[in-house]
Amino acid sequence: MKVGVTGFPPLAFRTLSMWLGLPVLWALLRLRRVPFRIARADWPELAKLSLTNMIVWHLIAILAIQALSSGRAAILGYTMPIFSALWGVALFGERLKPRHIAGIVAAGAGVALLLWHEFGTISGRPLAAFGMLFAAFVWALGTQQMRRTPIAAPTLAIVFWMTLASTLVMTVATVAFERDRWVAPGTATMGAIAYNALLIFGFAQAIWLIMARNLPPVASSMSVMLIPVLGTVSGAWWLHEQLHWQDGAAIVLVLVAIASVMLPARRAQVTVEPA
Repeated sequence: MKVGVTGFPPLAFRTLSMWLGLPVLWALLRLRRVPFRIARADWPELAKLSLTNMIVWHLIAILAIQALSSGRAAILGYTMPIFSALWGVALFGERLKPRHIAGIVAAGAGVALLLWHEFGTISGRPLAAFGMLFAAFVWALGTQQMRRTPIAAPTLAIVFWMTLASTLVMTVATVAFERDRWVAPGTATMGAIAYNALLIFGFAQAIWLIMARNLPPVASSMSVMLIPVLGTVSGAWWLHEQLHWQDGAAIVLVLVAIASVMLPARRAQVTVEPA
């Protein structure tokens, strides 16, 4: 994403990626013979899920990433699991198990370490940093809502219509605010657009939302905590963003956080008395 928006309008980049990803998603539904129909009574719920799971995230995050390094943007964006846990407690009365609390603490400590050398730069661009945090905050609410949605349709059908709604919003936004900045994308930008279209919108986003709907919110949220680690490491490798010892310690903490919620609980052994 950082490569794609360097020298190219960010909303246009996201819009092109989504329009090219939609046919891939459509083909996936056809291949798996998933019905597209969403009951009319579920349209308001679909609109709510589209807003919190996609529209706010895609719109604000792609604008913020222009002003942030790729690793810093990933770290701020994937504070989402912490917000998700807080939403669950505040709105839905969830009671967190001790290992979930330990995972959230480990994830928070990992994020703090990853941001260790970034606070000075972030303070110079507070609007972009706040925007990314707000996008994560809303996405976290969407994760909780996705888990509890009453829509009876298959998740892939929900994903398709949410993606289409988000694509239309992004199209309106780029026409309204970026039309005078439209240029032909270069080779690197086209590569980034193709990557996002095929692998993100045609594949990864659908898998994520299936997880969000079928796993407990804390588990599905924490499972994406490896993303800021990958963002930081790949940013250092590809974009020459500097790594520090805190990054290694953060990777360990993030792995602990993921394990704390993803590993199955140990079942108590039951002794059955023979008849």
